[in-house]
Amino acid sequence: MLKVKIGDMAPDFTLKSNMGEYVTLSQFRKTRNVILFFYPMNESPVCTREACAFKDSYEAFKELDAEVIGASSQDVKSNKSFADHHNLPFLLLSDMANKVRSLYGVPTTLGFIPGRATYVIDKEGLVRQVFSSQFQPARHAKEAICTLKRMKNLG
Repeated sequence: MLKVKIGDMAPDFTLKSNMGEYVTLSQFRKTRNVILFFYPMNESPVCTREACAFKDSYEAFKELDAEVIGASSQDVKSNKSFADHHNLPFLLLSDMANKVRSLYGVPTTLGFIPGRATYVIDKEGLVRQVFSSQFQPARHAKEAICTLKRMKNLG
């Protein structure tokens, strides 16, 4: 069961990125919406499809004033290699101790596979959408874009 739900304030955190810099979620407040997606493992076929779906939609995310950020339990070196290999234009954060994954309550599959969940967080830090699906990786980017478009039309 996801701990963080629609309407909740997104818990703040700081993690190291594939660029070697520390990134804090709240640094985007007031300036950008954030698409935070948790994925299990670099270079696995399903995770690669998910990351590439975000990459393929990256221009749409930029037009919708959103920062895309991936998070996994992989180390910084692995995240950098994954980003470089697939030309990913967004940050990948290293959550090696799974503290942020746990903070958000991202579920596991079969009790041991790290879950896959995407959070759309608005400029005020409120969670506007949560999408969790282990086996529909491309839908994560599509759902996030739909949510951002709804937010833009309402706002």
